Amino acid sequence: MVETELQRALTLDRYPRSSAYDQQWVVDNLMGPHPLWQVEALMQVMSLEPGTRVLDLGCGTALSSIFLAREYDVEVFAADLWVKPTENWERIKAAGLEGRVHPIHVDARDLPFAAGFFDAVVSIGSYHYFGTDARYMADLSEVVKPGGSIGIVGPGLQLEPGAPLPPYLAERWVPDFATFFSPTWWRRHWERTGLVTVQVADMIPTGWEDWLRWLEACNLVGRGSAPDEAMLRADGGKLLGQTRVVAQVR
Repeated sequence: MVETELQRALTLDRYPRSSAYDQQWVVDNLMGPHPLWQVEALMQVMSLEPGTRVLDLGCGTALSSIFLAREYDVEVFAADLWVKPTENWERIKAAGLEGRVHPIHVDARDLPFAAGFFDAVVSIGSYHYFGTDARYMADLSEVVKPGGSIGIVGPGLQLEPGAPLPPYLAERWVPDFATFFSPTWWRRHWERTGLVTVQVADMIPTGWEDWLRWLEACNLVGRGSAPDEAMLRADGGKLLGQTRVVAQVR
């Protein structure tokens, strides 16, 4: 009964590819907001040609990597620091994607790849943990071929750093929230390097709603977060949401 409710709650017309997946599988492997929705929202503004080589940077439990390979017919290097490659390999094998998704242990700040090795980089829900460093784009763009693309999705906050916080944010504030930047901040942060041309920098139109719906659904199986849900409800989509940024490497 709960499984049926979960499937219903996480089946959305705006994410038709994601809706075809077992939502219990997604929840069982969660590390943040719904990763398949995030990939699908990113692919609304970013193109990946079939057969291209993609780095899924900070892939977590590799659900985004599996989804990218299966839905967009690309070869994916599923790179993460926190989740062991062997754990991700079991999920990859269960999905029947051996040879198309390669799990590897990687520190995003020490990328072990040849220059121009990737056609594209995708980072879902993790880039804000390491990509705020002013020099980081120099290292990341090095492993992407000229003309290749970089796309990210992550939590966003439509406030400039240092701006006063409304009470519902101030009382919930933790250090990680300091990396929740706006699309304008990310555009400026990337373009000032002179290494990429930002093509899209916006908030996913339904990003706040998606985030809240995800938490509500996770509550059905005891894996929600009441404080985050209360914060999102109090915000009502005014400041919080999910940022997406896409750029082309020069």
